Formats: sequence, structure tokens, C-alpha cells
Amino acid sequence: MNFKGARVASDQAIKYETIADYMATDLITFTPDQEIAQAIDIMLTKRISGGPVLNEKRELVGMLSEKDCLKVLVQSSYHNMPSGKGLVKDYMSENVKTLEMDTDVVACANEFLNTYFRRFPVTQNGILKGQISRRDIMRAAQKIKATTW
Repeated sequence: MNFKGARVASDQAIKYETIADYMATDLITFTPDQEIAQAIDIMLTKRISGGPVLNEKRELVGMLSEKDCLKVLVQSSYHNMPSGKGLVKDYMSENVKTLEMDTDVVACANEFLNTYFRRFPVTQNGILKGQISRRDIMRAAQKIKATTW
């Protein structure tokens, strides 16, 4: 399934809002050398399902998700060791798909449909500017008027 911008009778593409209008910008981030137990505590306390991992230069080097954190439990039980040992870099996903700020909401929805990701870091010229989630795009879809479909 691959959706592109809707067309009007004159065959001109409709301009949709960009993800910059809906992304979160006040992000909770993690560092690669942070204790994984501390990151899990933050995720639970702040009620988030994941976040970007930034190095000392504030460059995006990975994403940490709930799924990544579940590896802690599985590995701990497999090795019969106390849970929560290790660093974020030992569990984070390094292969990170990013979207640019000028990506329109329909193109972003298409990315969510074609991947298993629940969130994408949003960049501008390679610099992290925010994060867009499936729920953010659902909010955007509510605002798209029926006449634009």
C-alpha cells in the first residue's frame, strides 16, 4: 500500500501540512553511556515508549524503545543475572530511519504503514529537531477536511 498526495480534478497535487506542525519538540533523550536501568525508570516515570539517543555532540546515534528494553529482561533471565545491568548503547537500535521537517503528513503516514516503527526522529539538515509518532499523525488526520480527500 503506497499513498501519495491526493489529486484534484486539474491533476495538481494537494499540499498537506508538514510533520513540523505536529511533531514533539520537547523530547526526553538518552545517552549511549547511560545505565539502561535508569533509562527504563525514566521511560516508566515519564510514560513514554521510547526516545532518541544522542552522543556528547548531541548527534542522533540511535533510538531506545520499549521493545529494546524488553531485551534486558530476556537476557537477564537467560544469563541468570540481575535485571537492569548494561548501558543504553548495548540495547538501543542504531539503524535509525529519520524524516525531514518538510515531510507532509500523508507521506509520513505512508512511512508508518510500511514500517514497524512507532515514531521517527525528525531532522533538518541532519540535526535532530523533534520526533513524530503515529498518534501525532492521527491528530493531523483529524484536521484534514473531507474536501481534501
